[in-house]
Amino acid sequence: MWHILGAGSLGTLWATRLARAGLPVELILRDSARLHSYQQAGGLTLIEHGQPQHYPVPAQTPDHRQPIQRLLLACKAYDAANAVSQLASRLAPGAEILLLQNGLGSQDEVARAAPQARCIFASSTEGAFRQADFQVVFAGHGHTWLGDPQNLQPPSWLADLQHAGIIHDWSLDILSRLWRKLALNCAINPLTVLHDCRNGELQAHPAQVACLCSELSELLHTCGHSAAAENLHDDVQRVIQATAANYSSMHQDVRQGRRTEIAYLLGYACDAAQRHQLVLPHLQALHSQLLEHLAARGLPSH
Repeated sequence: MWHILGAGSLGTLWATRLARAGLPVELILRDSARLHSYQQAGGLTLIEHGQPQHYPVPAQTPDHRQPIQRLLLACKAYDAANAVSQLASRLAPGAEILLLQNGLGSQDEVARAAPQARCIFASSTEGAFRQADFQVVFAGHGHTWLGDPQNLQPPSWLADLQHAGIIHDWSLDILSRLWRKLALNCAINPLTVLHDCRNGELQAHPAQVACLCSELSELLHTCGHSAAAENLHDDVQRVIQATAANYSSMHQDVRQGRRTEIAYLLGYACDAAQRHQLVLPHLQALHSQLLEHLAARGLPSH
């Protein structure tokens, strides 16, 4: 049984594809009010190539009694540890938690909240967005890398992903992939918020982007992830061009008055620099500016 917590874009995308493949899936929703809304909607809708397909995936609340053997955690990074704590008593011996969070830091928080479980980290380039509640548009087929720094042995259920058409690879160095994605996010997302622009408009600020990439590369080398630093600037420019018309997820969060994942992206990078006594003036200035920007809008800084 796949238990999936988080009916946002990625959680819905995974749930519908697993259900379509005939695999047993159970959604875990926040509370009885959310469960009622879900029941009114009658399930999840996946819109792929403009075609909607409906999946009546069963759902429950965290206080359900059913034991959990495999949990896909698809909530925001700042909610992850608390969500797992709520489910701790339901986790079966040897349970596995698959973590789909942005950035770094939440993985360690989850591992502390559920020491009895195996935590598998994921990094995904799949594109999806919610069109309405419990409806997701599959915007771009991407790739998902999975790995476990504590145990390099791949789990047996990777066959389920194959069956569901979820393109994936088991990575022996998942932390390097997560650091690379963190660096890409730190070089793009905060600037789109401060300049209030789409990703493509960052091409008007080449010096700023180049300085950030240089400092982020230095940080990756210092943290022992030199492979993640290779051609970072080229990759950032490629992402800016490839997603030119898009607003970054952080920009969307700020515009809609939602809490951002800053603590798990830029905050995590600055904390790591501090631990290594590394002075990165552009990165630290960007972090301070972003914190001020959020505070001015009444948004939390963590």
